[in-house]
Amino acid sequence: MKGKISFLCIVILLFSAAQVLAVPTRVTVRVKARDAKFIGTSFGGILITIRDADTGQLLAKGVTKGATGDTKVLMKQPITRFETYARKQDAAFTATLDINEPTRIEVAAYGPLAQRQGANRVTATQWIVPGKDLTGGNGWVLEMPGFVVDVLAPPSHIKLDAATTTVPIRANVTMMCGCPITRGGVWDADRYQVAARIIKNGRQVAEIPLAYLKKASQFGADYRVSAGPGVYKAIVYAYDPANGNTGVDVTTFIVAKPKKKK
Repeated sequence: MKGKISFLCIVILLFSAAQVLAVPTRVTVRVKARDAKFIGTSFGGILITIRDADTGQLLAKGVTKGATGDTKVLMKQPITRFETYARKQDAAFTATLDINEPTRIEVAAYGPLAQRQGANRVTATQWIVPGKDLTGGNGWVLEMPGFVVDVLAPPSHIKLDAATTTVPIRANVTMMCGCPITRGGVWDADRYQVAARIIKNGRQVAEIPLAYLKKASQFGADYRVSAGPGVYKAIVYAYDPANGNTGVDVTTFIVAKPKKKK
């Protein structure tokens, strides 16, 4: 019994020693939308998960909070090699990790959390050394691809009368930071291709371009029903031919069968 107690004491001492040797090391993570700004509080933030890349152990977890950044700095002027373009108030998640040896960490970013139909996930790995913070300059910046496409009409699973001849399709399309798309603006509506693929019974029956509706981020068109009654799926996408950036949302609608005459 005495031997067991002594062994237990040794284990506790070794564990305590390891804890003493652990050094607090800070890591700041920011997520920047492709061709846009930081993703922060206004769009629900980005869920950040930090793990030991070799063991999978969870080291920290949180959400980016803060502003989307300075549009002039991020979008309108060249950024030099060592320039700090992130302000103190710009969206970030900072964690303090207790590590006692150089550790390869994996950061996973998922979001934006306020528009999960448009959410994407990106990961990256990097070595960190105890006591050597990864917070300088802009921190660790990950790029999040995509557009947030939010179908506004028709609402999913709506049942339409058999006499329906046209179905209005409307969508709100923004950058992943929530930045608006306007004609002639920083994110120019004429640069992007927005369209709806109409699917019935697993086959595409139409693809219609959605026009900019002269209101920020609003696109739409009317689909003329030509394939008869049944269940339809509308896959609305936004695409930037300059860099391949793409976002998608989906809705369904049902065109009823004509009622039989008595």
